Amino acid sequence: MAQKIQFRRCLILALLLCLGFVGLGYRLVDLQVLRHEELAAKARWNHKLTSFREPRRGDILDAQGNPLATSVFVKTICADPSLVGGWQRKIAQTLAPLLQVPETELEQRLQPRLRREASGTVITNRYVVLKRKVSVETWQQIQQAMAELDFGFDIKQLPRAQRTFYYLLRRKAVFADSVGDQLRIYPNKSLAAHVLGYVGTEERDLGYTKLLDTVGRDGIELALNSKLRGVPGWRVTETDSRRREVVALRGQDVTPRDGLNVVLTLDSMLQHHLETALAEAMQKHEPISITGIVVRPRSGEILAMATLPNFDPNCPGAVSADARRNRIITDIMEPGSTFKIVVVSGALNDGVVRLQDQFDCENGRFAFAGRILHDHHPYGVIPVERIIAKSSNIGSAKIGIKLGEARLHEYIRAFGFGEKTGLPLLGEVSGYVPPVKNWYKVSIAQIPMGHGLTATRLQMVMAMAAIANGGVLMRPMLVNRLEDRQGNLVAQYAPQAVRRVVSEAAAREMIKALRAVTLPDGTAAQAALEYYDVAGKTGTAQKAGRGGYMPGKYFSSFIGFFPADNPELCISIVLDEPQHGYYGGQVAAPVFRQFAELAANHLNIRPDKTEEPTPSAQMAAHRP
Repeated sequence: MAQKIQFRRCLILALLLCLGFVGLGYRLVDLQVLRHEELAAKARWNHKLTSFREPRRGDILDAQGNPLATSVFVKTICADPSLVGGWQRKIAQTLAPLLQVPETELEQRLQPRLRREASGTVITNRYVVLKRKVSVETWQQIQQAMAELDFGFDIKQLPRAQRTFYYLLRRKAVFADSVGDQLRIYPNKSLAAHVLGYVGTEERDLGYTKLLDTVGRDGIELALNSKLRGVPGWRVTETDSRRREVVALRGQDVTPRDGLNVVLTLDSMLQHHLETALAEAMQKHEPISITGIVVRPRSGEILAMATLPNFDPNCPGAVSADARRNRIITDIMEPGSTFKIVVVSGALNDGVVRLQDQFDCENGRFAFAGRILHDHHPYGVIPVERIIAKSSNIGSAKIGIKLGEARLHEYIRAFGFGEKTGLPLLGEVSGYVPPVKNWYKVSIAQIPMGHGLTATRLQMVMAMAAIANGGVLMRPMLVNRLEDRQGNLVAQYAPQAVRRVVSEAAAREMIKALRAVTLPDGTAAQAALEYYDVAGKTGTAQKAGRGGYMPGKYFSSFIGFFPADNPELCISIVLDEPQHGYYGGQVAAPVFRQFAELAANHLNIRPDKTEEPTPSAQMAAHRP
């Protein structure tokens, strides 16, 4: 009997041992075969650290090297809710004033969240972002505040296991992500905002962390994003049980290549003067918008470009998309009388007319192709030079008729209308120039007046700059060069001539006519400067709508350059629906004069007037 009992016990023990070995074998198969990939990944996570190293985004500088956009590295503040225990409220109260985030929001983020993996294992979140783009100084304050966190009792009196918990809570519960982040800063706020553009972020999931890439959204930031952003680096290294790097086991260490600096042709002082002059005109005339462009005719360099309403690229979301639009390149308009330079210079170039040739302006009413064309004032027989000075629609129409449809269309296209200028900013439109086959009978008379086609403000100023440049159209130039972080030259951009549109002789004749515009009896007497001869043209174009031209709504403009015989600057001022006056000579010309005087002083442009202005000329130049 006793032997049977002992045998039964041995059998049971053997069965239990067999079951144990079977279970152990299954566990080994499960770990080594069935869950090999999952556990290998966890092992790599526990002992290998891969960190992304973001390059510093390049700066955007003006022509003198003054920063217009720059970047500083910042921290992403994170927390490990599994280490917080029940102290969410205490930590939230400590961090809220430093992070400038509501306590309730921080407390909610610090709550542990349980989730079940595909294998069935229940885990808690150990990574939560509290705030991004925090300065290094603020992170240092957070570290000190967490180290001094008061729990209301002496931690040294606690058992060792509890002391370890509170040590980890103070030192490890809140941390800065090892992945570098940076903040884009525009130190001059709204200055040149429509040229610079702004940046945004794109989230990239790296598995062990999420990275926010800084990317350009508009302006130079977008157009040259690939040059500015640089090339990322990375580091792959081994860690110990506390996730500390073992430097000796560092496998890969690739240094990031910082982005290139972009040096613009803009002069920040001229940009400031231009925006100030536009702001004063905006307040005085209350237009929908006002724009200004300053170009160096001989090179095509843009020294200033401004659009109001403006915005601060440090916080672009604070304004509507309409305010962020660069109207100089995105909006089209009928150019109006400023377009007369195209037909007259073309006719002079072909020898069809001379400045002294006389045209009958029909005392302000001219019947052509079933339409009646009008002048703002009745003129009789006047020479071509006076047609420009007085901005006669009828005189310009007759010159266009004499030039002919085919040649007029060729000159329009040669001056760059109907195609993009090639400015390195996205969003530029080409405007519309109808082909000759689509012209109406009256088009040959209306187009010389600036009606029946559309153009951008940039196209118009570049056409005027071509006249100032002796008849050579230049490509607008906004980027001067690219440099690395040490200031070494990487790429230098040179001025580019597009084509010769008229001869140098024809350009000189055109300049002579344009100088008459700013004389006391011209349409832009208020654009005259005391020490410089100014050549230019006014424009007062009635706005077109769905039902035709809209009464009382105008684009008012003046485009001029100085010194007239050796032009240094070509300046365009355009107001959209100004109030309290709408003629270009009344509202745009004074803005030109205000800015041009400051620009001449800043650039130390040599005066070209040899005689003192007469009292009548001074009164005309400064009349209200």
